[in-house]
Amino acid sequence: MYPEQLVAPMRTDLTSAGFEEFRSAEEVVAHLDSHQGTTLVVINSVCGCAAGAARPGVKLSIENSEKRPDTLATVFAGVDHEAVSKMREYTAPYPPSSPSIALFKDGDLIHFVERHHIEGRTAEMIGNHLIEVYQELC
Repeated sequence: MYPEQLVAPMRTDLTSAGFEEFRSAEEVVAHLDSHQGTTLVVINSVCGCAAGAARPGVKLSIENSEKRPDTLATVFAGVDHEAVSKMREYTAPYPPSSPSIALFKDGDLIHFVERHHIEGRTAEMIGNHLIEVYQELC
């Protein structure tokens, strides 16, 4: 488990942009089992591709898209173990991947961006991809 003082700025990177944190399995279930509409979930991570591409790309997509998900949420891999474990049940059959980005509609997974789709790509590439996804699915 990573120390909170290390991950706090990485949490704030998303929460300051309007993302709600799910820190327990119960919070994940309560939202995904009852929410009507779209939810974008970032499975956050301490790795460089989260800092360099995933988080900035997601924020770019939210700032620059006419259409966007109804709810923005995040869980933190390596820290909020129960929340991440429960979220990974909802992202099956995809293998565990962090960082990653999931889009749900009415609690059902409709789009998933795995780590290998984030690594080696720029924030702009991630952001533009997500804008296209929002236009089609939100």
